Amino acid sequence: MTALTVYPEQAPQQGKRYTDFVDIHQQLAAINVQIERWTANAPLAADADQASVIAAYADSVERLQQQYGFQSVDVVKLTADNPDKAVFRQKFLSEHTHDDFEVRFFVEGRGLFYLHVDGQVFAILCEQGDLISVPGNTTHWFDMGENPQFTCIRLFTKPDGWVADFTGSDIAITFPTLDQYVAELA
Repeated sequence: MTALTVYPEQAPQQGKRYTDFVDIHQQLAAINVQIERWTANAPLAADADQASVIAAYADSVERLQQQYGFQSVDVVKLTADNPDKAVFRQKFLSEHTHDDFEVRFFVEGRGLFYLHVDGQVFAILCEQGDLISVPGNTTHWFDMGENPQFTCIRLFTKPDGWVADFTGSDIAITFPTLDQYVAELA
């Protein structure tokens, strides 16, 4: 289930949770964050390669490329058996910004984006079918969990792709991890 929790930045125990997609969309639109739901043009095989995944969502990808001038599109997949999963997780857990949008579409699996905006922290649990577009220069971090299991389409307006500017803040350690957040929803 897609979910959003909005916290005061100094009170991670006092969040207001939203699970209705219309409410989530409204809350995120207020901070210029785009969230959408996509469906595939065709069924995908479990072992679909990058080209097949992109082709399955070609209409939606093309619409965003035309709208925002994205120059590159790729697919990233991470599974719990990846020997470098802890290294990848740690890379994204620290609060950072990008000059570029951070656009992710979850083909399968899930992940938890945290956005730190105007004294609040927005935790967005994205799952299969969700697209999130975080505007450039928005302070955020991402948790894929201890045992990641996701496939995402990534879109970039710059040819160098994912480049982060880390803030040095330790705020991320004060908020629930993906695994804790999902347990709270159960």
